[in-house]
Amino acid sequence: MAASKPYIAPPMRDAIIRVRDLTVAFGSRKVLDGLNLDVERGEILGFVGASGAGKSVLMRTIIGLVPKVSGKIKVFGTDLDGSEKDRRSIERRWGILFQHGALFSSLNVRQNIQFPVREYLKVSQRLLDEITMAKIAMVGLKPEVVERYPSELSGGMIKRVALARALALDPEIVFLDEPTSGLDPIGAGDFDDLVRTLQRTLGLTVFMVTHDLDSLHTACDRIAVLGSGKIIAQGTMADMQAATHPWLREYFHGKRARAVTGVSGV
Repeated sequence: MAASKPYIAPPMRDAIIRVRDLTVAFGSRKVLDGLNLDVERGEILGFVGASGAGKSVLMRTIIGLVPKVSGKIKVFGTDLDGSEKDRRSIERRWGILFQHGALFSSLNVRQNIQFPVREYLKVSQRLLDEITMAKIAMVGLKPEVVERYPSELSGGMIKRVALARALALDPEIVFLDEPTSGLDPIGAGDFDDLVRTLQRTLGLTVFMVTHDLDSLHTACDRIAVLGSGKIIAQGTMADMQAATHPWLREYFHGKRARAVTGVSGV
């Protein structure tokens, strides 16, 4: 993706995540270079960019799996560089679905879903089981699935179990890393509908790393585009389709986009 002047949008009044001047590097290579981004409370933000641009890196930096070189990240108004106690308090308020589910292969579905609850809360086994069954129902799975192990699940079921685990602590923010990757079109569409329904009914804020154009059209309220280590554009799907940046024009009006939008490339 060609370098360009970064897109600068006005700060949001109710931004639940604020990223300012974030730089992340692997060795001498800067993956994120002075990146700024706000995620508004209650929205589903689709985060896109070319392969290898660093989409997942931003998510992993926010949640603390990748160290940053410089910059500030605030979640719920709290600087994540603050005390360990403050950070743990914030982590308790988000849930994460990694690209391939990242279920523990040695644990069954029940144990996988209960894992984050055991880590943060001291509750009875009876309550743990009630939470498990509630989350399983929430993501559209049958009760008997709780005794199965990840090796006994389909790809779509793994995604739903991972989502149930992400929801186990009733988070306010959910991070989704390529949630429809590896799913067939019907399964991916069903998953998009599920995410949208949960966002509306639970009031979730969703940060979705994706390259799936269908997800961007059907599930996302707003889209942010990563290029050359910075946000080069952000806005609605209509904004993306009206953008003049060469990569955006190719991405949102190319051959794949025509199948989704029903419009010819320009």
